[in-house]
Amino acid sequence: MKTRLLTAAVALPIVIASIVLPAYYPQTVWLFVAIAGFALAAGLFEFYSLTKKLELKADAAIGYLGAALLFVGFVFDAPAKSPDLLFATLALLMIVVLVSQMFRFQADFSKMLTGVSVTLLGVMYVAFLGGFLVATRVGFETHAGLSTHLLGYFFLVIFGSDTGAYFAGRAFGKHKLAPGISPGKTVEGLVGGLAAAAGFGALATWWFFPELPFKWSIPLAMVLAAIGVLGDLCESAMKRGSKTKDAASILPGHGGLLDRLDSLLFGAPILYYFARFYFGG
Repeated sequence: MKTRLLTAAVALPIVIASIVLPAYYPQTVWLFVAIAGFALAAGLFEFYSLTKKLELKADAAIGYLGAALLFVGFVFDAPAKSPDLLFATLALLMIVVLVSQMFRFQADFSKMLTGVSVTLLGVMYVAFLGGFLVATRVGFETHAGLSTHLLGYFFLVIFGSDTGAYFAGRAFGKHKLAPGISPGKTVEGLVGGLAAAAGFGALATWWFFPELPFKWSIPLAMVLAAIGVLGDLCESAMKRGSKTKDAASILPGHGGLLDRLDSLLFGAPILYYFARFYFGG
Protein backbone atom coordinates (compact mmCIF):
# COMPACT_ATOMS: atom_id res chain seq x y z
CA MET A 1 0.00 0.00 0.00
CA LYS A 2 2.86 2.42 0.86
CA THR A 3 4.49 1.80 -2.52
CA ARG A 4 1.16 2.32 -4.27
CA LEU A 5 0.58 5.63 -2.46
CA LEU A 6 4.14 6.81 -3.13
CA THR A 7 3.79 6.13 -6.85
CA ALA A 8 0.47 7.99 -6.92
CA ALA A 9 2.02 10.91 -5.01
CA VAL A 10 4.66 11.26 -7.73
CA ALA A 11 2.54 10.53 -10.82
CA LEU A 12 -0.69 12.39 -9.99
CA PRO A 13 0.83 15.89 -9.71
CA ILE A 14 2.43 15.44 -13.13
CA VAL A 15 -0.86 14.34 -14.69
CA ILE A 16 -2.76 17.16 -12.98
CA ALA A 17 -0.19 19.72 -14.13
CA SER A 18 -0.44 18.49 -17.73
CA ILE A 19 -4.22 18.98 -17.58
CA VAL A 20 -4.36 22.33 -15.75
CA LEU A 21 -1.35 24.28 -17.04
CA PRO A 22 -2.61 24.76 -20.64
CA ALA A 23 -5.49 26.83 -19.28
CA TYR A 24 -2.89 29.39 -18.17
CA TYR A 25 0.01 28.66 -20.51
CA PRO A 26 -1.39 27.38 -23.84
CA GLN A 27 2.00 26.19 -25.09
CA THR A 28 2.10 23.57 -22.33
CA VAL A 29 -0.66 21.62 -24.11
CA TRP A 30 2.17 19.51 -25.51
CA LEU A 31 3.03 18.23 -22.03
CA PHE A 32 -0.20 16.24 -21.93
CA VAL A 33 0.31 15.08 -25.51
CA ALA A 34 3.83 13.89 -24.66
CA ILE A 35 2.68 12.05 -21.53
CA ALA A 36 -0.17 10.46 -23.47
CA GLY A 37 2.20 9.40 -26.25
CA PHE A 38 4.56 7.77 -23.76
CA ALA A 39 1.73 6.05 -21.89
CA LEU A 40 0.13 4.69 -25.06
CA ALA A 41 3.47 3.47 -26.44
CA ALA A 42 4.20 1.71 -23.14
CA GLY A 43 0.67 0.29 -23.05
CA LEU A 44 1.07 -1.10 -26.57
CA PHE A 45 4.41 -2.65 -25.61
CA GLU A 46 2.77 -4.29 -22.60
CA PHE A 47 -0.10 -5.58 -24.73
CA TYR A 48 2.30 -7.20 -27.18
CA SER A 49 4.23 -8.64 -24.22
CA LEU A 50 1.03 -10.34 -23.06
CA THR A 51 0.45 -11.83 -26.51
CA LYS A 52 4.04 -13.07 -26.65
CA LYS A 53 3.44 -15.14 -23.52
CA LEU A 54 0.72 -16.97 -25.46
CA GLU A 55 3.08 -17.39 -28.43
CA LEU A 56 0.85 -15.18 -30.56
CA LYS A 57 3.22 -13.62 -33.04
CA ALA A 58 2.26 -9.95 -33.26
CA ASP A 59 4.33 -7.81 -35.61
CA ALA A 60 5.29 -5.14 -33.10
CA ALA A 61 7.20 -2.99 -35.60
CA ILE A 62 4.16 -2.67 -37.87
CA GLY A 63 1.97 -2.12 -34.83
CA TYR A 64 4.11 0.75 -33.53
CA LEU A 65 4.16 2.34 -36.98
CA GLY A 66 0.36 2.16 -37.27
CA ALA A 67 -0.02 3.50 -33.73
CA ALA A 68 2.28 6.42 -34.52
CA LEU A 69 0.30 7.33 -37.64
CA LEU A 70 -2.98 7.24 -35.71
CA PHE A 71 -1.47 9.25 -32.87
CA VAL A 72 -0.43 12.01 -35.26
CA GLY A 73 -3.97 12.06 -36.64
CA PHE A 74 -5.43 12.46 -33.16
CA VAL A 75 -2.96 15.24 -32.36
CA PHE A 76 -4.53 17.19 -35.23
CA ASP A 77 -8.05 16.15 -34.12
CA ALA A 78 -8.64 13.99 -37.18
CA PRO A 79 -11.97 12.55 -35.88
CA ALA A 80 -13.57 15.99 -36.23
CA LYS A 81 -11.39 17.93 -38.66
CA SER A 82 -10.19 15.21 -41.04
CA PRO A 83 -12.33 12.07 -40.60
CA ASP A 84 -11.46 10.94 -44.13
CA LEU A 85 -7.77 11.05 -43.20
CA LEU A 86 -8.47 8.92 -40.13
CA PHE A 87 -10.39 6.34 -42.17
CA ALA A 88 -7.67 6.36 -44.83
CA THR A 89 -5.07 5.70 -42.14
CA LEU A 90 -7.11 2.77 -40.80
CA ALA A 91 -7.56 1.37 -44.32
CA LEU A 92 -3.84 1.72 -45.04
CA LEU A 93 -3.01 0.04 -41.73
CA MET A 94 -5.27 -2.90 -42.56
CA ILE A 95 -3.69 -3.35 -45.99
CA VAL A 96 -0.11 -3.02 -44.71
CA VAL A 97 -0.69 -5.51 -41.89
CA LEU A 98 -2.30 -8.08 -44.19
CA VAL A 99 0.39 -7.80 -46.88
CA SER A 100 3.30 -7.77 -44.44
CA GLN A 101 1.98 -10.78 -42.53
CA MET A 102 1.38 -12.67 -45.78
CA PHE A 103 5.12 -12.54 -46.46
CA ARG A 104 6.06 -12.98 -42.80
CA PHE A 105 4.22 -16.27 -42.42
CA GLN A 106 5.20 -17.88 -45.73
CA ALA A 107 6.67 -20.83 -43.85
CA ASP A 108 3.41 -21.48 -41.97
CA PHE A 109 0.28 -19.67 -43.13
CA SER A 110 -1.75 -21.28 -40.34
CA LYS A 111 -0.37 -18.61 -37.99
CA MET A 112 -1.09 -15.68 -40.27
CA LEU A 113 -4.60 -14.93 -38.99
CA THR A 114 -3.51 -14.80 -35.36
CA GLY A 115 -0.53 -12.60 -36.30
CA VAL A 116 -2.76 -10.18 -38.16
CA SER A 117 -5.38 -10.19 -35.40
CA VAL A 118 -3.15 -9.47 -32.43
CA THR A 119 -1.17 -6.85 -34.33
CA LEU A 120 -4.32 -4.93 -35.30
CA LEU A 121 -6.02 -5.46 -31.94
CA GLY A 122 -3.10 -3.89 -30.09
CA VAL A 123 -3.19 -0.79 -32.28
CA MET A 124 -6.97 -0.39 -32.11
CA TYR A 125 -7.26 -1.17 -28.40
CA VAL A 126 -4.46 1.06 -27.15
CA ALA A 127 -3.65 3.68 -29.79
CA PHE A 128 -7.06 4.18 -31.38
CA LEU A 129 -9.15 4.26 -28.21
CA GLY A 130 -6.49 6.14 -26.25
CA GLY A 131 -6.07 8.65 -29.05
CA PHE A 132 -9.42 10.19 -28.18
CA LEU A 133 -7.88 11.60 -25.00
CA VAL A 134 -5.34 13.43 -27.14
CA ALA A 135 -8.10 14.65 -29.45
CA THR A 136 -9.99 15.90 -26.39
CA ARG A 137 -6.90 17.84 -25.28
CA VAL A 138 -6.41 19.59 -28.63
CA GLY A 139 -9.90 19.54 -30.12
CA PHE A 140 -11.87 21.99 -27.98
CA GLU A 141 -9.56 24.97 -27.72
CA THR A 142 -12.08 27.18 -29.53
CA HIS A 143 -13.90 27.27 -26.18
CA ALA A 144 -11.67 28.86 -23.54
CA GLY A 145 -10.56 26.24 -21.02
CA LEU A 146 -13.02 23.59 -22.25
CA SER A 147 -10.37 20.94 -22.97
CA THR A 148 -8.95 21.42 -19.48
CA HIS A 149 -12.41 21.16 -17.92
CA LEU A 150 -13.28 18.03 -19.90
CA LEU A 151 -10.08 16.23 -18.98
CA GLY A 152 -10.21 17.41 -15.37
CA TYR A 153 -13.78 16.11 -15.12
CA PHE A 154 -12.85 12.81 -16.79
CA PHE A 155 -9.85 11.98 -14.61
CA LEU A 156 -11.60 13.15 -11.45
CA VAL A 157 -14.56 10.87 -12.19
CA ILE A 158 -12.48 7.83 -13.21
CA PHE A 159 -9.99 8.05 -10.34
CA GLY A 160 -12.76 8.90 -7.88
CA SER A 161 -14.79 5.94 -9.08
CA ASP A 162 -11.80 3.61 -8.73
CA THR A 163 -11.19 4.86 -5.20
CA GLY A 164 -14.85 4.53 -4.22
CA ALA A 165 -15.02 1.01 -5.64
CA TYR A 166 -11.84 0.01 -3.80
CA PHE A 167 -12.97 1.18 -0.37
CA ALA A 168 -16.59 0.06 -0.78
CA GLY A 169 -15.38 -3.36 -1.89
CA ARG A 170 -13.04 -3.67 1.09
CA ALA A 171 -15.67 -2.53 3.57
CA PHE A 172 -18.81 -4.20 2.25
CA GLY A 173 -17.81 -6.56 -0.55
CA LYS A 174 -19.52 -9.96 -0.28
CA HIS A 175 -20.96 -10.71 -3.71
CA LYS A 176 -18.49 -11.35 -6.52
CA LEU A 177 -19.09 -9.33 -9.66
CA ALA A 178 -17.28 -11.53 -12.18
CA PRO A 179 -15.31 -14.18 -10.26
CA GLY A 180 -14.20 -15.98 -13.40
CA ILE A 181 -12.53 -12.81 -14.68
CA SER A 182 -11.52 -10.70 -11.70
CA PRO A 183 -12.10 -12.40 -8.33
CA GLY A 184 -11.41 -9.22 -6.37
CA LYS A 185 -14.27 -7.21 -7.82
CA THR A 186 -17.59 -7.20 -6.01
CA VAL A 187 -21.10 -5.94 -6.67
CA GLU A 188 -20.80 -3.72 -3.62
CA GLY A 189 -17.59 -2.26 -5.01
CA LEU A 190 -19.34 -1.55 -8.30
CA VAL A 191 -22.18 0.26 -6.51
CA GLY A 192 -19.68 2.23 -4.45
CA GLY A 193 -17.76 3.15 -7.58
CA LEU A 194 -20.87 4.34 -9.38
CA ALA A 195 -21.96 6.37 -6.36
CA ALA A 196 -18.50 7.92 -6.08
CA ALA A 197 -18.53 8.72 -9.81
CA ALA A 198 -21.87 10.50 -9.45
CA GLY A 199 -20.53 12.46 -6.49
CA PHE A 200 -17.33 13.47 -8.23
CA GLY A 201 -19.25 14.37 -11.39
CA ALA A 202 -21.42 16.71 -9.33
CA LEU A 203 -18.32 18.07 -7.58
CA ALA A 204 -16.73 18.87 -10.94
CA THR A 205 -19.79 20.86 -12.04
CA TRP A 206 -19.87 22.82 -8.78
CA TRP A 207 -16.10 23.32 -8.57
CA PHE A 208 -14.84 24.17 -12.06
CA PHE A 209 -17.21 22.96 -14.80
CA PRO A 210 -20.45 25.00 -14.68
CA GLU A 211 -20.76 24.61 -18.48
CA LEU A 212 -21.80 21.00 -17.82
CA PRO A 213 -24.99 21.07 -15.69
CA PHE A 214 -25.74 18.45 -13.07
CA LYS A 215 -28.38 16.79 -15.25
CA TRP A 216 -25.57 15.81 -17.62
CA SER A 217 -22.47 15.63 -15.43
CA ILE A 218 -23.91 13.03 -13.05
CA PRO A 219 -25.34 10.55 -15.62
CA LEU A 220 -22.25 10.91 -17.82
CA ALA A 221 -20.02 10.23 -14.83
CA MET A 222 -21.91 7.03 -14.05
CA VAL A 223 -21.72 5.88 -17.67
CA LEU A 224 -17.96 6.55 -17.73
CA ALA A 225 -17.52 4.64 -14.47
CA ALA A 226 -19.57 1.68 -15.70
CA ILE A 227 -17.74 1.46 -19.03
CA GLY A 228 -14.48 1.83 -17.11
CA VAL A 229 -15.32 -1.29 -15.10
CA LEU A 230 -15.88 -3.17 -18.37
CA GLY A 231 -12.52 -1.95 -19.64
CA ASP A 232 -10.87 -3.13 -16.45
CA LEU A 233 -12.55 -6.53 -16.73
CA CYS A 234 -11.49 -6.93 -20.38
CA GLU A 235 -7.86 -6.25 -19.50
CA SER A 236 -8.13 -8.64 -16.54
CA ALA A 237 -9.41 -11.34 -18.90
CA MET A 238 -6.40 -10.79 -21.17
CA LYS A 239 -4.02 -11.06 -18.23
CA ARG A 240 -5.69 -14.23 -16.97
CA GLY A 241 -5.45 -15.70 -20.44
CA SER A 242 -1.71 -15.09 -20.45
CA LYS A 243 -1.36 -16.18 -16.78
CA THR A 244 -0.05 -12.74 -15.81
CA LYS A 245 -0.91 -10.78 -12.66
CA ASP A 246 0.11 -7.35 -13.99
CA ALA A 247 0.77 -6.22 -17.54
CA ALA A 248 4.15 -4.88 -16.36
CA SER A 249 5.83 -3.42 -13.27
CA ILE A 250 6.71 0.05 -14.54
CA LEU A 251 4.51 1.66 -11.86
CA PRO A 252 5.47 0.24 -8.43
CA GLY A 253 2.35 -0.89 -6.58
CA HIS A 254 0.15 -0.31 -9.64
CA GLY A 255 1.52 -2.76 -12.20
CA GLY A 256 1.96 -1.56 -15.76
CA LEU A 257 0.65 1.45 -17.60
CA LEU A 258 -1.89 -0.76 -19.34
CA ASP A 259 -3.26 -1.62 -15.89
CA ARG A 260 -3.88 2.11 -15.34
CA LEU A 261 -5.12 2.79 -18.87
CA ASP A 262 -7.72 0.03 -19.09
CA SER A 263 -10.65 2.02 -17.68
CA LEU A 264 -9.51 5.21 -19.43
CA LEU A 265 -9.35 3.62 -22.88
CA PHE A 266 -13.02 2.61 -22.94
CA GLY A 267 -14.18 5.97 -21.61
CA ALA A 268 -12.07 8.20 -23.88
CA PRO A 269 -14.23 7.99 -27.05
CA ILE A 270 -17.41 8.41 -24.98
CA LEU A 271 -16.06 11.61 -23.42
CA TYR A 272 -14.87 12.92 -26.78
CA TYR A 273 -18.07 12.34 -28.72
CA PHE A 274 -20.27 13.54 -25.88
CA ALA A 275 -18.27 16.78 -25.84
CA ARG A 276 -18.36 17.02 -29.64
CA PHE A 277 -22.15 16.71 -29.77
CA TYR A 278 -22.89 18.73 -26.62
CA PHE A 279 -20.40 21.59 -27.00
CA GLY A 280 -19.80 21.42 -30.74
CA GLY A 281 -16.46 22.65 -32.01
